[in-house]
Amino acid sequence: MKRAGTVRRVSRDRELSIGEVAARTGVAASALHFYEAKGLIKSRRSEGNQRRYARDVLRRVSIIRAAQRIGISLAEIGDAFEALPNGRTPTAADWHKLSDRWRANLDHRIEQLTKLRDQLDGCIGCGCLSLEICPLRNPDDEAATLGPGARLFDPGHRPRRR
Repeated sequence: MKRAGTVRRVSRDRELSIGEVAARTGVAASALHFYEAKGLIKSRRSEGNQRRYARDVLRRVSIIRAAQRIGISLAEIGDAFEALPNGRTPTAADWHKLSDRWRANLDHRIEQLTKLRDQLDGCIGCGCLSLEICPLRNPDDEAATLGPGARLFDPGHRPRRR
């Protein structure tokens, strides 16, 4: 019989249900299913066919959420996890390596966003607001070979001046 005021101790090795993982991480169960489908986390099935997660999934989900908040794609997160020895859960040292790996990507995105912010007062191209005299008018559809979207912010392409 349990005495009043005692706290039930949970073994550190005890597996967690999807509800427990969701509650501990603040991530919806549907997102956990999605992460699992993408191979970012894994579970096993109990005898009752319920998902059971090792406790280390809490750290993986925390890293996934932190990386997503700074704009790292799930594919990039998956690549980073795959680079870990034996697919283990990242340690603090691993997190430093992962964050260094993503730093150059973030620096590039910050540079692009700063450029966009600084040129935001113009139109999508040069700010002339005229299709008649706009140097980006592109009558020969020259930019179509460069892909979709506005080309002004692509550092590899400079519009042809007329």
